[in-house]
Parts: sequence; structure tokens; C-alpha cells
Amino acid sequence: MTNALDIETQVFGRRVVDVGRLFLLCALVGVIAGLGAAAFHYLLQLAKHLFLDGLAGFRPPGPLGEFPLFSPTARPLSRWVLFMLPAGGGLIAGIIVYWLAPEAEGHGTDAAIDAYHHHEGNIRTRVPFVKTIASAITIGTGGSAGREGPIAQIGAGLGSALARWLKLPVRQRRILMAAGLGAGIGAIFRAPLAGALFAAEVLYREMDLEYEVIAPAILSSIVAYSTFGSIFGWDPLFFTPNFTFSNPLELGPYLLLALVVALGGRMYAQVFYGVRDYFAKLGLPNWSKPALGGLVVGAIGLVVPQALSTGFGVVQGAFDGKSTAGLLLLIAAAKILATAFTVASGGSGGVFGPAVVIGGALGGATGLVFHAWWPHLVPMPGAFALVGMAGFFAASAHVPISTVIMVSEMTGNYELLVPAMFVCMLAFLLVRRHTIYEKQLPMRSDSPGHRQAMARMLLERLRVNDVLTIRQSTPPPSVREGEPLTTVFERFSSSVHTCFSVVDENDKLTGVLTMEAVRYVLGSGGTLANLVVAKDMSLPAVTVERNQTFHEAVAAMVANKRHEVLVVDAEAMPDIVGVLTDTDITAVLEGYEKH
Repeated sequence: MTNALDIETQVFGRRVVDVGRLFLLCALVGVIAGLGAAAFHYLLQLAKHLFLDGLAGFRPPGPLGEFPLFSPTARPLSRWVLFMLPAGGGLIAGIIVYWLAPEAEGHGTDAAIDAYHHHEGNIRTRVPFVKTIASAITIGTGGSAGREGPIAQIGAGLGSALARWLKLPVRQRRILMAAGLGAGIGAIFRAPLAGALFAAEVLYREMDLEYEVIAPAILSSIVAYSTFGSIFGWDPLFFTPNFTFSNPLELGPYLLLALVVALGGRMYAQVFYGVRDYFAKLGLPNWSKPALGGLVVGAIGLVVPQALSTGFGVVQGAFDGKSTAGLLLLIAAAKILATAFTVASGGSGGVFGPAVVIGGALGGATGLVFHAWWPHLVPMPGAFALVGMAGFFAASAHVPISTVIMVSEMTGNYELLVPAMFVCMLAFLLVRRHTIYEKQLPMRSDSPGHRQAMARMLLERLRVNDVLTIRQSTPPPSVREGEPLTTVFERFSSSVHTCFSVVDENDKLTGVLTMEAVRYVLGSGGTLANLVVAKDMSLPAVTVERNQTFHEAVAAMVANKRHEVLVVDAEAMPDIVGVLTDTDITAVLEGYEKH
């Protein structure tokens, strides 16, 4: 006989095996995502070298923590080539995407969010590869887009493909997909903790987290970051001066910065989806729209070349105080437009990278203004650029927690956590109805992936007696087995119940009679209706006890193919205390949905 200690040992052993299996799968996802991020980084650098540098002679500065993989050419700048290049890249990327994998268009993260919620974590295997090539071409030819969207879809797609290959259940496929998403972002932005939290936070618009994802995503992100770092180095993406926060009075200017980035974040989302809707109405083939958007981007680049490609050099310059407030504001406005016409037209690329540039430019401009007014209160205007990066994306993407950590990891500066948290939370609260990720759902309870589990939990926690009380159910009337059809029908006509209990001469329950059966017999016509009695029309009664769970009552109803079950009191059987119908089930679940 197995004792309690043996059972506990077996349970512990299974748990160790499950945790070990999860660790191995997450580590494997991390390796794959890290290699995917490395491949994308290499292809992006190659595309910039071949197109922006090799054809247009345009060599925008980058962040100090990211070293170029190719030596610059000696080609002089050609403004006309620079003007046409985004259109050419958009055309090539558009053909590749709409020919091979239309779901790879746009900024990628939304597609991953949608797959998590509505497609059981399924992303076609070809999508990561199509996304890699198309995004590298789009950004490498000057398109204003970021790397997080492509790498999010790449990491998520590889995690999904691994889960399908191993034939894992839906829940584990969703987890590995989200872990791949976080791992890819943690690797390419060199922010492993933020990448993992981003995967759990970006799925929802409100302050909600997919907590099942956090631990697996952290494991995958660590491995992906280690894989990527072993190839391209361990330095943070940006180098910053020794920014500090030591004067509480600075929270006043930071409060105004929160208002600035909140307004900018709202405008970013509105412009982006306004351009998306405009292109959706154009009577052009989808594959050609990114080329049209690229023409607009090229025109913007002739005036503000800093708005092209990733634009991270703008942020690095803002940290170092090498720009003016007016120029930074111009770059922010141009970057919003360029990103909208690059990605919202159907091009392939992310929206986080541009948000970093826009937020850094707005923050840097705000810091320079305050530094001119109150140099003693704001001695380092570059600090506002760093905090602006975090606040802007927290507002526009509704991810305040992961953004604070991501910016800190990207810059290697943790001294500004207090003002960053302050600005991020204020900006997030100010921009509640607008988000750059339209596939986000409000909360966990709104996700189809959780509704079934939550509904089952609700049904298992509710008692039948609770539902009787909520629905104010009363015992159904009873009829004798020998009562004729005409009498039964008259009683149904004057009752609100849709079923009666059938009892014998000793008041013992023998069956149940439904209005549906009565109507069927009445509709048969002839003299049959005058000969039928209640016993002839009754069915065996299906009963549940009042202390059973609502889930058990529903299971009994489904198993017996009934629209109702009778509720009895176990302590006073066979007393019938109520009846549950399929209408009650619908009402309870609809009440759950509303709340």
C-alpha cells in the first residue's frame, strides 16, 4: 500500500522533471532566439552597408555601444539616391512579404500579440525568415523602423515552431512563443530582464501581466542575451555621462516632461493609425504600398536625414548635449511621420526603436529648455533625454514597468530610476485610450486563451445553491403520472417553468416533463392528444444536489443531453428545491463576462 510519503515523493519527482523539461525548452528557445537576433543584426548591418553607405553615401551615426561590422566606403553623399532608396527598399520588401507571408507586414509585435491571444500561439514557420529579410531591407534602405518588431516576431515564431515540432499542448506553445518574443528583444537590445518583462506586459493594455510567461521568458532571455553577447560583445547599447538624481525639486521639470511625452505618445499612435487607415483605402496592390510610403520617407529624409533608418545616433547626441532644442523637436516630428509612412504603409519594421529616438529627442529638447531657464536645477539636460525615452514608449505602448528597466539596461545607467518611474507612470496614466499596439487586449480576462480556464474555474467554485439564489429559482410544479395532456397543458400555460416533475401516487419522483414534449404531442393532431397522460411524455429525471458545483450540474446536463436538471436537497430527499436550465448557464457566464 502506498503511503503518504511515497505519494509526496512521486509528486515532487514529477515536479522536478517538469521544471527541468521547462528549463531545457526555454534554454533551447533562448539559443535559437539569440542566434536569430545575431543573424538579424548582421543582415541589418550588411543592408545598411550595401544600400545607405554603398549606394547613397549616407552614414548616420549610431550608438556608441554598437560597433560597425563593415568598414565605411568612400562614396560621397547622393541626395537623389537617398531620396529614392526607401521607396526601392519598400518595393522589394513589399513583394517579399506579400508573396511569401503577408502576416509579416507591419511592426511585428502586434502580429505576435494577436497570435498569442487568437491563434493559440501559432506563427507559421516561414514568418521569422521572411520577417528577417524584409525588415533588414526596409531599415537598411533608410526606412524609419525599429528592430524590436522584427526580432519579436522572429523570436516568437521560432518558439512557436519549436512547440509545434515537439507537439506541445496549446498552453505550453503560448508560453514558448512569448518566451521567444522576450528572448529576442532581450538579446538585440542587450536588456535581458526588460525583454522578459516586456513579453509578459505588452500583451495587455491595462496594468496586467501574463505571469505564467515571466519565469520562462527570463530563462530564455538570459540564454539569448548570453548567445548574442558572446558574438557581438557585452557593452550596453548606449553610453551615457554620469547622470544622477539627487534633488527632489527636479521632479517639477520631470512632471512637465511627463506631459510632453504623453502628448507625443498619443500623437504617435494617432498619426500611425491615421496613415494606416489612409493606405488601407487606396486602391493599390498591397505589395506596392510600402514603396509609396517610402517615397514620402525619402522626401522627409531630404529635409531631416536624421529621421531615416534607426536614428539611434540622435539619442546618443542628445545624451552628450550635441543638439539644439529646435533641431531635436524637428527630428521628433519628422521621425513620427517617417515611421508612420514606413511601417503603417505595410513596410516591415518595429515601432519601439523609433519611439526611443522620438522620446529621446523630446526629452532632450525639454531638458535643454529647462537647463536654459534653471541651470542650477537642471544641470544635465541629457538626463531628460534618457527619461524621455522611457516615458514616451511607456505612454505609447502601455508598458511602463518593462520600459523603465529596458532603458536602464540599454544605457547601463540605473541612477535615474526614480525620475524614470515617475515619468513613465504619469505618462502611462495620461494616455489610456491610445496605444501603438492595437492588438493588445484590456486585461487577462479578455483573452480567449484564458476565458475557457476562467469560466471553468468560475463553474467549479460556484455551488448549485448559489446559482439558485442568484437566479431566484423556485421548485418546479409536479404533476401526477396519470394526469391527461389537456390538464398538463393548462398547468404549463399558467406557469413560468419550462419543466414539471412527474410523481407517482406516493409522491415519489419518477421523471421530468418538458414543455417541448407537450408541444410535440399537441402538434401531432388526431385523437392521440386525448389519450396521452403525463407518464407517457416524461423522461427519466436528471438530478443534482444543491451542494454540488455548478460545473458538475453543467456536466450532468451535457452528458444527458438535457436543457434542464432538477436540484434536490441531499438531507431531505427527494424534495426538489429548484431547477437549473441552459438559460441559467448563459446568464451566469454573461454576468461573468460583464464583470
